[in-house]
Amino acid sequence: MLWARVGAIFMLLAVGLGAFGAHALKTRLSTEMLTVFETGVRYHVYHALGLFAVAWIADKHPGHLAQLSGWALTLGILIFSGSLYLLSMTGTRWLGAITPIGGLLFLVGWVLFFLAISQ
Repeated sequence: MLWARVGAIFMLLAVGLGAFGAHALKTRLSTEMLTVFETGVRYHVYHALGLFAVAWIADKHPGHLAQLSGWALTLGILIFSGSLYLLSMTGTRWLGAITPIGGLLFLVGWVLFFLAISQ
């Protein structure tokens, strides 16, 4: 149930950050940076929900592939969404260079998920 707990924590954070962006940042960020922030929240939510699927698969198909999938999605959220949150709020453009690493981790996580359910 580790991944259900991690998914729940990430969903809590995503909802909070989404509300923060919609209310507190709406007047403080440019339209472009608000869109960047919202992209971070959207992918944060998608992959937090994915962690619930990982929890289910880890229960039905225990093994290292499901665990690795959960870790890849978790790191993907932290790197992809985290870099977009920081980029949008600080304007530090080099953060955009690490965002694709998070995207790659999302892809790896879903490949590992597929392999886990294929066992």
